[in-house]
Amino acid sequence: MSSMRAVVAILALLLFAPPAGAAEHPALAKARALYNGGDFDGAISAAAVARREPASADAAALVIARSHLEWYRQRVDPADLGAAREALGSVRSSALTPRDQVDLLVGLGQSLYLGEVFGAAAELFDTALNRATLLPERDRLLLLDWWATALDREAQARPAERRVRVFDRIGERMESELREDPANTVANYWLAVAARGSGDVDRAWDAAVAAWVRSTLKPESSETLRADLDRLVTQALIPERARTRPAREQPDPMAALRAEWDLVKQQWK
Repeated sequence: MSSMRAVVAILALLLFAPPAGAAEHPALAKARALYNGGDFDGAISAAAVARREPASADAAALVIARSHLEWYRQRVDPADLGAAREALGSVRSSALTPRDQVDLLVGLGQSLYLGEVFGAAAELFDTALNRATLLPERDRLLLLDWWATALDREAQARPAERRVRVFDRIGERMESELREDPANTVANYWLAVAARGSGDVDRAWDAAVAAWVRSTLKPESSETLRADLDRLVTQALIPERARTRPAREQPDPMAALRAEWDLVKQQWK
C-alpha cells in the first residue's frame, strides 16, 4: 500500500531554530537564516566559515548536512547525499544544543530515508519524536509525518502477511496522538491509512469520516486534510469496501458508497 500523500508535501523541510538567548558565531547565524530561506548554497558557504571555529564547528556541520539533504531532495544527485552523510558523521552530538541534537536525529533519519533505508529511518524519527517538546508544533507534525511515511514505505517492501504489524504500530501511535489533540491533522489522516493497511477497511472508513468531522477543529489546515482524505476514500476505501459487499445486497455497491461519502461531505461542509 502506498501513502496517498504527495511526496513533496511529506518531504517538507524542518526549520532550524537558533538557540534561544544564546550568542553564536555570526556566520553560523547567517547560515541558519539562509537555510531557512531556502538558499542552500549560501547556507553551505556561510556554515563552512563557521566550521573553522571550534565552538561552532559541529552546529555548522549540521547546517551543511541538512542543506545537502535538501539539495538531494530537489536534484537527486548522489553527491549531495554523500556530502550530507559525511557532514553528519563529523558532528559530535555532545557539542550541540538540545534543539540541534533533535535536528541531528532528524537529519540522520532523512539521510536514511532518502537512501531508501526506511525502517531504520523510522527508528531515528521515533527517537527524535521522544524529544519533540523542543520543536514548534509545525515541526513536530512534520516529524510525525516523516515517521509514519517511513514506516509506510517499509511496509510496502514486506510480504503482505508482515505488513499488519507495521500498520498496527502506526495506528497505535496515531490513536494516542488524537487522544492528546483531536485536531492533529497528521494523526487524523494516518489513523485511517493505518487501519486500511492493517486490513480493516471498515475501521478505515470510520476513521476517515471521523477525521473529516474533526477537521473542523483546526480550520487553517482543514482544506489540506480533507483533500487527502477525499483521495484516500475515493481512490482506495470505496473500491475496497465495495468488493466486500455481497452483490445480492447492493447491485451497485460503488455507487452506494460514493453516495454515502458525498452525504458526509454535504453534512459537514
